[in-house]
Amino acid sequence: MATIEGIRKAYIDFVLTEGEQPKSVYVFAKKNKMPEEEFYKFFASFDAIEQNIWTDLVVKTIAEIKTQEVWPQYSAREKALSFFYSFFELLKGSRSFAVYSVRKQPKTFSTPTIFQGMKDAFEGFCKDLITEGIESNELSERKFFSNRYKDALWVQLVFVLHFWINDNSTGFERTDEAIEKGVNVTFDLFQRSPIDNLIEYGRFLAKNGGIKESMGFGNN
Repeated sequence: MATIEGIRKAYIDFVLTEGEQPKSVYVFAKKNKMPEEEFYKFFASFDAIEQNIWTDLVVKTIAEIKTQEVWPQYSAREKALSFFYSFFELLKGSRSFAVYSVRKQPKTFSTPTIFQGMKDAFEGFCKDLITEGIESNELSERKFFSNRYKDALWVQLVFVLHFWINDNSTGFERTDEAIEKGVNVTFDLFQRSPIDNLIEYGRFLAKNGGIKESMGFGNN
């Protein structure tokens, strides 16, 4: 009897051997000695298999890092770094598939279908992480921008994924460096800065009528 894991493994073996998706579900099912309708009990298409694989990688990463004893003590920045390092460590075991899957995607600014479930799971994780960071005052709450922090982290994840795909350094050392620098820069932007203080001061003056008074020395 077919299983989700069995179909996933058979699909990965096929695409890595043939360099492309099967011509049809019928061909794939016949090759794996199962009725075609058995396939559709689990997946609607081959892209659905890939979406499931990528989503599962993110879900597994989140589950694993949350079991760390130090997790509750981590800052939002440290939790993000933990996710990135752990995700790419887990991905090493599926590198050949990841390279195949990423490189066949069309060059577009929209999120490919196979990454949609992965994105949803990752952004859900980031949303909780950012809320914690704002509540602890680690991150700055900015009107209209705070709810975009998760988008910035998704862009960072996609960037590092493509970087890792093309990384030929020993032990993927350059990817580790890209993670450290990229995530830290992103969180630096999330944190309170002199600009935030200036904006807040401007709002205070505007609210209290201090701007007009401070702009002149009187009209006498």
